[in-house]
Amino acid sequence: MRKPVSRTPTWLPAAASVGGIALVVVAFLAYRWATTPAPPVISPNSAALVISTITSLPATQLEQAGTGSAKNSIKKVSGSTLIGPNGKPEVFYLGAEYCPYCAAERWPMIIALSRFGTFTGLQTTTSSSTDIYPNTPTFTFRSATFASQYVAFQSVETSDRNQNALQTQTSDQQALVSKYDTTNSIPFVDFGNHYAFAGAMYLPDILGNMSWQQVADSLQQPGSPQARAILGSANLITAAICQISGQQPAAVCSGSSIQSIEAGLGG
Repeated sequence: MRKPVSRTPTWLPAAASVGGIALVVVAFLAYRWATTPAPPVISPNSAALVISTITSLPATQLEQAGTGSAKNSIKKVSGSTLIGPNGKPEVFYLGAEYCPYCAAERWPMIIALSRFGTFTGLQTTTSSSTDIYPNTPTFTFRSATFASQYVAFQSVETSDRNQNALQTQTSDQQALVSKYDTTNSIPFVDFGNHYAFAGAMYLPDILGNMSWQQVADSLQQPGSPQARAILGSANLITAAICQISGQQPAAVCSGSSIQSIEAGLGG
């Protein structure tokens, strides 16, 4: 008796298996695309209003906030004083636009630095749509410049919100990060090689599903979770900057809240 011959080609089961996997992958990608929240949008005029609002908060409001609910992650470090292009002690920031923790920390950084100088070229953006805490409303330093008679500010945004390469660190900046950012975390901020911190001082979840304007409005409500976290973080950053600016400007650095925080940082 002849052995029956299969009418199914030997390669067909394998091809069917591969095709099935491909269909699953396509279905997963389609589902992810359909369920990924779209980033919020803001008009240029509205963005300018938000930036104006957060960079001109009353000193009394910041003074009353103290450290709020912010985590003091600033550590004292030692090294040759980091000097910026203007001959002043430098604040150095390393981050990325996709990073939700960077997104959260830029709010207090902008508020704090604006007490010592003036930003131009700040732009709004959001963190990644597919990372944890998706679409956290924020700003980017990629095209920003900062003018101050007290300190310098240098920033590097390594990737855009889709994780495409953006800006590159210099060799000196890389050495700085390798020395002080032992956890390899972003954002990383160095205050003149006297103080540094890595990571955000509060969790980005309190900004979830909020617009830039809503965040700005919440900062004018002293008891709001956003004000307690962001203004508290801004005061911590302010105190560290006062430590490298020679306590200037006096109107900022002599406040009782800032002086109290500085005492906790150590000279």
